[in-house]
Amino acid sequence: MPLSLPAKLASMRICLLLAWALPALAQSTREMNDINWMEFREFVPSKIKTVLLPTGTLEAHGVANNGADNTAPLAIARKLGPELNALIAPSVNYGITGSLGAYAGSMSISEKAYRAYMHDILDGLAQQGFKNIIVINGHGGPQTAVLNDLTEQIGRERQVRSLVVNWWAYCSDITLKVFGEDGGHAGWNESAFIQAIDRKLVHPERYSDSLATARPSAGSWSAYPFPSSIILYQPGQGYVKFDQAKADQYFAAVVEKTGKLIKETIEKWDKAGIFLK
Repeated sequence: MPLSLPAKLASMRICLLLAWALPALAQSTREMNDINWMEFREFVPSKIKTVLLPTGTLEAHGVANNGADNTAPLAIARKLGPELNALIAPSVNYGITGSLGAYAGSMSISEKAYRAYMHDILDGLAQQGFKNIIVINGHGGPQTAVLNDLTEQIGRERQVRSLVVNWWAYCSDITLKVFGEDGGHAGWNESAFIQAIDRKLVHPERYSDSLATARPSAGSWSAYPFPSSIILYQPGQGYVKFDQAKADQYFAAVVEKTGKLIKETIEKWDKAGIFLK
């Protein structure tokens, strides 16, 4: 029996929808860890020139997970991948942990080993054809300096463009805007960021203000291990409060500002004609 006109139109709509969806289905995910070599070859560099590399470490974070420095940049990368037309490299979850290295579950890689390892990762991403290597870093201290040095070195050697973003520092203005005060390592801002990603990773029942210590002013005192795993940037500010609405607001604003920086940086590189070939 021939199809009626409405049935034919419905069938045509289905075919058009399938045809539109197929290209999207060809790329099942933006995570490098989960695509095969044939997909990668099809995407990089002809269709995708940007890679997001989350970096962090394992160290004590008050009542948040020890891997908070890994959880945060990976969540940012996953949010920004589609918007920036980027692939997401596997996270580098071990880094240069400093004064909190003695706390249970904290891990640290020597600067020499970290530098050599990260050099080869960044160099490998450049060799694979990425023109924009964006490091979304979740851990500060000497690690930031190493990443800054290496990305510049690889940029010069391989003629690729690179950007290192320390999300908590770059978005300190958002911390003040959302919470009305400064934050801290594992303070209100960072704990809220993790709370917005996965509430199960933060344990309010274990929290008390006595778990926090303000960072000393320069030259005043120093201790190893630091006496608290919550390190406030300013005395009296950054004590953790578990406000889900503010946590969600903070996460969205940080992702938006970070994404804008990356997008505008790439646009300026392109406009200047830097390393386009």
